[in-house]
Amino acid sequence: MKKPRLPDLDRLSPAEKDALIVSLWETVQALDRDGPAGEAVEGAGPSPAAPAGDDGTVQDLRRRIGTAARSRRSQAPGGRAHWLSRVLDYRPLQILVILIALAFLADFAIGRYQRHQSMERQAEARHLEQAASNGLFMELVRAGYDPGAGAYQATLRLQKIGAEDVLYVLQNPPRAFVQTGLTWQEVPSRAPGGRPWGVVKLTDGVDVTVLFDADIEDWSELIPGYMHVQLQFDQLISLSSDPGDDIVERNNRFYFYLKPRNADDEDIKRRARFSGAPPAFIPMPPH
Repeated sequence: MKKPRLPDLDRLSPAEKDALIVSLWETVQALDRDGPAGEAVEGAGPSPAAPAGDDGTVQDLRRRIGTAARSRRSQAPGGRAHWLSRVLDYRPLQILVILIALAFLADFAIGRYQRHQSMERQAEARHLEQAASNGLFMELVRAGYDPGAGAYQATLRLQKIGAEDVLYVLQNPPRAFVQTGLTWQEVPSRAPGGRPWGVVKLTDGVDVTVLFDADIEDWSELIPGYMHVQLQFDQLISLSSDPGDDIVERNNRFYFYLKPRNADDEDIKRRARFSGAPPAFIPMPPH
């Protein structure tokens, strides 16, 4: 006799599995009723064809399978309800992981943007500092007593170097000092005509003049017949006509020897051993 082929349980649907269980139960009931030789066994339980509602019948088995199968199928691996419950169980954790990842991503993006902005500001600051220090040249071109103004005057030449930038120079009021002994005594200074010091748009070169009163006593005579004068000229420099934080300060100090207005040229020539007429001023290197 050919051996019967067993069904593949993994490929059976839940309804087919239920039918298989019922069939097996009917077979067991038939064996218990008929005995080994197919004869009826005394005291055997009710047959599968017994009326519905008796305990141990096929109908009762069907009812029990129908009742129990729902809960088992709802928890079966791979079942829709089981998959949904797992998703619902893990959803808060997934949301938390996603939120943490988004927070790290936002922090990374903000940090990168801030570093980029900082690098741009640093580059702009370096460019401005370079333009203020190397793009602007200043020198003392004239100094002496001006009878028309009734004061000493000093003229400074501001010269822009390079053609790529326009410099805006805010001139702070210059300060003048005359050396007396080992100290510097400040003397009154002002702009010609009493004009206020303002912003100069420097595209090429410009002259700036300051007036000061240097008629004081006991000034130091480092060179015979000459006063030792210091001119302090501080500026705020920007590359914009309406600057914000893009401003750099530049401090300038000019030292020179100045001939007094009532000086005796012949006495200075003899004492200082000048070959010609004594100059109105003698510039000095910055120090």
